[in-house]
Amino acid sequence: MRYADGPEAQVERRVRTTPSRVWSLVTDIELPARFSPELHRVEWVDGATGPALGARFIGHNRNQILGEWRTLSRIVELVPERVFAWSVYDPDDVFGGADAKPDAPSATWRFELAPDGPDGNVTLLRQSARLGPGPSGLSLAIDRAPDREEAIVAYRLDDLRAGMRTTLDGIAALAEA
Repeated sequence: MRYADGPEAQVERRVRTTPSRVWSLVTDIELPARFSPELHRVEWVDGATGPALGARFIGHNRNQILGEWRTLSRIVELVPERVFAWSVYDPDDVFGGADAKPDAPSATWRFELAPDGPDGNVTLLRQSARLGPGPSGLSLAIDRAPDREEAIVAYRLDDLRAGMRTTLDGIAALAEA
């Protein structure tokens, strides 16, 4: 498992409500910060006030191993009640850094929703994150210990899955209330 291969973490959960109810929650960019062990605050930028293709937002993150950092995310896919996806960048690169590569995010996150069950009142909710191809804190850790790349990537994917499970459980609790 190598970072350059774009490894992915994915978690899914059935939520006992309609896709439209779940959609209203997953497209609220501030909601994951309520549940995520890593994402602590999110804010729209460039005058955006809600999800739209190309809209951008800043995320403020904290992790015991990686420390604190900010990200700039851009919505790259938006299919109502089906897919909400965003690519994540280093804000310094996107805001004019010499090595800016907007086609090389450090990760791409997505929520996918699908009706599940005979009456349409259950939603299969999936959250995933694909790492790379652009640089990130993880790629910096790999650069420091290239002989441990597989273990570093595996650990990070497990960490992401745990955070996603917590987030999906929180979304389900709100949606089903």
